[in-house]
Amino acid sequence: MAWAHGHAPVIEENPVTQPTQETPQPQPVAAVVVLAAGGGTRMKSSLSKLLHKVSGHTMLSYAVSAAQALDPQHLVVVVGHNREQVLEHLHEIAPEVTTAVQEQQNGTGHAVGCGLVGLEDIQGEVVVTYGDVPMLTGETLQQLVDAHRGAHNQVTVMTAVVPDPTGYGRIIRDGDTVARIVEQKDATDTEAAVQEINSGIYVFDAEVLRLGLSNLDTNNAQGELYLTDVITIANREGHRVGAHIIDDLWQTEGVNDRVQLARMNAEMNRRIVEKWMRAGVTVLDPVTTWIESEVDLARDVTVLPNTHLQGATSIAEGATIGPDTSLRDVEVGEGATVVRTHGELAVVGAGAVVGPWAHLRPGAQIGDRTTVAGFVAVRNASIGDGVTVAPLSYVGGVEVESGTVMQPGAIILDAETIHVNAQPNTPTEEHQ
Repeated sequence: MAWAHGHAPVIEENPVTQPTQETPQPQPVAAVVVLAAGGGTRMKSSLSKLLHKVSGHTMLSYAVSAAQALDPQHLVVVVGHNREQVLEHLHEIAPEVTTAVQEQQNGTGHAVGCGLVGLEDIQGEVVVTYGDVPMLTGETLQQLVDAHRGAHNQVTVMTAVVPDPTGYGRIIRDGDTVARIVEQKDATDTEAAVQEINSGIYVFDAEVLRLGLSNLDTNNAQGELYLTDVITIANREGHRVGAHIIDDLWQTEGVNDRVQLARMNAEMNRRIVEKWMRAGVTVLDPVTTWIESEVDLARDVTVLPNTHLQGATSIAEGATIGPDTSLRDVEVGEGATVVRTHGELAVVGAGAVVGPWAHLRPGAQIGDRTTVAGFVAVRNASIGDGVTVAPLSYVGGVEVESGTVMQPGAIILDAETIHVNAQPNTPTEEHQ
């Protein structure tokens, strides 16, 4: 509704008779089960598939974060292949998470059953998701739960309509309900032509899920216990099964090999770069610019081609980064210029000029308006304001006073302090 003159009417309320209403918080689900036991053999890696990274974070970390957004009473990650690696990583990122072991991979239904061991008496909703769907967000999972509750379903499956459904389970509908889900290998030609696909992400009523899991069999092309067969069983028992269609197909995409991993990284990066450009950052070449998810950029930052910003890097207003620069966990001050530089765990002051071909190693602190010229390395050193570090120099383990001008080729290691007058050159006026 459009209000006259673009303004909404002012409604005066009696503060005594009209108490403030707070937005109710969503009711937490009983459990979230994250399936993370697969072998990931197509990745051809000694590292667990789930520990490969998208935009600087493991795929498993995205899955856990999305699950935590539902504030579940129980969060279970089902592990199997390379489980020592996965368990160690989970201990680092989410030590509060419960884990369950699927010793032998006997299908998704078997995996969920493993995840519910010890939770046989829970009541409420159980959400099932995967550890290799990094674009899935907690907001989307909450929307799925809300749709499940709003339709009074006993089972709700997240689906998407795709132009090429090859490889996915097909959603076979009966009106507005889901009659069954047919896997690719078991589908008839008619069923294979259906474009609505199963994401593998569900909300179940706990009792309906327990009933379905107890009645699964291996009478299918792969000889496994399919979680999708719980849909057929639920329908047979008269329970309502619905679907929640999402438009963002990337949130249903899993990663099985390095080609898909590269595609996922590219799409995640495209979204991050676009977000920063819309926030007032100039990115000259988005295709060759990579910005990880935790990077923070101020307005009027300029990022030049072939630049990679990683970790907790923070760039202040008006700074120019690149070209050919990679920074990890680096803080760059207002109006600074960092060109053809590699930096890690370093600080660059406001108005400083660094590079080209500079290496800022951990502990490097570059003062305001300081120049770090070409082919210079700085390690664990504090360089004051207005200093000139001339080309071909190495500075490590020292404190350089403000206003110092260093000669080309200087190698200074582990001295206490470099004073203004310690160098033969006299500071120029612009560095006083």
